[in-house]
Amino acid sequence: MIVVGAGPNGLAAAVELARAGRRVTVYERSDRIGGGARSAALTLPGFVHDVCSAVHPMAVASPFFRTLPLGEHGLDWVHSPSPLAHPFDDGTAALLERSVEATAGTLDRPDRPAYRGLMAPFVERWQALFADALAPPHVPRHPVLLARFGVRAMLPALTLARARFAGERARALLAGIAAHTLEPLTRAPTAAFGMMLAIAGHAVGWPLARGGSQRIADALASVLESHGGEIVTGAEVRSLASLPRADAYLLDLTPRQVLRVADDRLPPRYRRRLARYRYGPGVFKIDWALSAPIPWAAKECARAGTVHLGGSSGDIAAASAAAWDGRFESRPFVLLAQPTLFDDRRAPPGRHVAWAYCHVPSRSTADMTDAIEAQVERFAPGFRDVILARHTLTPAALERHNPNLVGGDINGGVQDLGQLFTRPVASFNPYRTPAPGVYLCSSSTPPGGAVHGLCGYHAARAALDDLS
Repeated sequence: MIVVGAGPNGLAAAVELARAGRRVTVYERSDRIGGGARSAALTLPGFVHDVCSAVHPMAVASPFFRTLPLGEHGLDWVHSPSPLAHPFDDGTAALLERSVEATAGTLDRPDRPAYRGLMAPFVERWQALFADALAPPHVPRHPVLLARFGVRAMLPALTLARARFAGERARALLAGIAAHTLEPLTRAPTAAFGMMLAIAGHAVGWPLARGGSQRIADALASVLESHGGEIVTGAEVRSLASLPRADAYLLDLTPRQVLRVADDRLPPRYRRRLARYRYGPGVFKIDWALSAPIPWAAKECARAGTVHLGGSSGDIAAASAAAWDGRFESRPFVLLAQPTLFDDRRAPPGRHVAWAYCHVPSRSTADMTDAIEAQVERFAPGFRDVILARHTLTPAALERHNPNLVGGDINGGVQDLGQLFTRPVASFNPYRTPAPGVYLCSSSTPPGGAVHGLCGYHAARAALDDLS
């Protein structure tokens, strides 16, 4: 069996096939595996940066990854005391803590019971919820729980935040978490993304991979090789016809790349449906080498591996909408990670790295360095004084690094109501294509973006079922 693409989903698919006793070869166009889970020395010698993803709540929560002995293969999760901080202009911050009660304590007093009521019932049963919510189309095993979640989750995030909370601290905290999806926060079901990530934060944390996100890919590759699988790097697949004969081909590719490599194996109607697949806005990313930790005005930000910089829920919503409208916000919503506060393997002694991105229009070539650094400086006066070097990636550069990031879209395509449950097309089995033996396993299939391996796992199960 052949897997095309050695990102987390391709590797996950290969692992599941190999665990089932199948001979598997993975072909990867790059000289290094990892896709969205890569690390490299982007700035100065001795500084290790995550090229794409850096913080991994969905990886540690993944029902599939939790069945793998990744720790035995070199993966060590690093947890910050607080998963997330959201600072405000008054020098304080709301915190997503591991405890629901502790998180509520950082919010305005009237909103504390509302936050507990929103999160606690789902945190208590998070594994059952995630098993259903992250699965392909199926009859739910826990229908009442999923229905209770859906009543809240299928709303626009801004609607849920304003209906549930009276104060801006809670509203902004939820809006910032939901904004990971790249969708405008006035669209349904952005509340689902905010709630899932917040629940994950309470249940399992928002950890970093010690030594860099590359360790996730390396651990998956090690598990694969322990089951007899093989990975061939530097092997770009331009056509399925160029590959050896196999019982099945699993493609860790988005629809645009699938159309390029599948030749005439896909019928015209299916090709037209793939061609209509929609991609979202891109991101502009910066990595910094720093001489000291970021000097946050809200000192509690130093407890958090992730910091959201955007101020109010309205400002975050405006920044998210701007990217969709082809506009640029002078104060973008910035997602920032500060790994070296908790992982000293990524920089020389006494030095630090930081990672950040903001949403921008698809394929934008605009340089957002000043805007992002101004947002950091807004909440951390003196930040620019500790910058030793920086490395930037525009949406176009991200796509060159990984062609699956079309236009800089890091989620494998739009995840709105029209494409959340029908990615890449409406189907009871979205992983199976009309071409016999050809399957899709990228983040353009359910459950979508993030490093969790579930798209690959579900595709592998579909292939194994067909071959049984």
